[in-house]
Amino acid sequence: MALLVGDIGGTKTVLALAHFEHRQVRLSDECRYASEAFDGLEAVIARFVEESGARFDGAGLAVAGPVVDDRCLATNLPWELDARRVSECFRLRRAWLLNDLEAVAWGIPALEPSQLAELQPGRQTPGNACVVAAGTGLGQAGLFWDGRMHHPFATEGGHCDFAPADAREAALLAYLQPRLGGHVSWERLVSGMGIGHLYDFLRQCHGGAHAPAVARAIDEDGDLAAAVADTAAAGACPVCVEAMDLFASLYGREAGNAALKHMALGGVYLGGGIAPRHLHLLRGGSFLRGFLHKGRMGPLMQQMPVRVILEHRAPLFGAARYVAQAAARH
Repeated sequence: MALLVGDIGGTKTVLALAHFEHRQVRLSDECRYASEAFDGLEAVIARFVEESGARFDGAGLAVAGPVVDDRCLATNLPWELDARRVSECFRLRRAWLLNDLEAVAWGIPALEPSQLAELQPGRQTPGNACVVAAGTGLGQAGLFWDGRMHHPFATEGGHCDFAPADAREAALLAYLQPRLGGHVSWERLVSGMGIGHLYDFLRQCHGGAHAPAVARAIDEDGDLAAAVADTAAAGACPVCVEAMDLFASLYGREAGNAALKHMALGGVYLGGGIAPRHLHLLRGGSFLRGFLHKGRMGPLMQQMPVRVILEHRAPLFGAARYVAQAAARH
């Protein structure tokens, strides 16, 4: 029987069935739901079953947040997830919860070269790797290389303290601290919400009116990050252009921080929804300048391959692969 797999985030929840064929994972019945429209994971799964008629006897569910003892308080969603409760509710043999970036890490070996975009070739040598994914939040995971294979593991590195590198960034930190309760993490800058924060800060610095698309997003409580990014891409607003350039630089800086902490000679992978939608931005120079600007470690950074994950289903493939190995252990 098939396995239910899911990618549960603050903006959307994606569910699908995973089938194992000749040691490969095939997905079917993929459905996407707005997470905020439901009061919990069980309600989303029930809707999926109702709409698809899907049958499954196990589940692997990737969630944006720290998973401890098969439970998780989602970081950017007011849900408490419990694998045992899911199992009982849908009469499954077992359900597994794992961090969404750990799931992406598990999914990387299932990707074809065409599902990746290269930002820096590096040396192409085996070694540890890491994943840094900007979307609703900023997820991070590591892949330990044992000399034969990678072992993915979850982290919450996106919640580490932001450290300014110049006077403008020091002013940015001072601007955000009182607005965010004192603690400013990298996630508050390198994410969809981060683009909004960067735009607000720079507009306060420079003054002037909002660009029309940005004004509409603010008035209609729409997607401010998308409006800023699209306006910047069109070159229609200097503040938007500066905000996205700063975003790319900060993304590169934090990806470089993660790469150093993991000694990621095996590769740095950029996941999440922002990187594949804005490849032109990441290839514009600011990202790699931020990534490489590590003082005496600059030559080491040049050896690390940097790739963007283009396949949005990587967490689903990864959740299926995780369950397969977990079930084999038991």
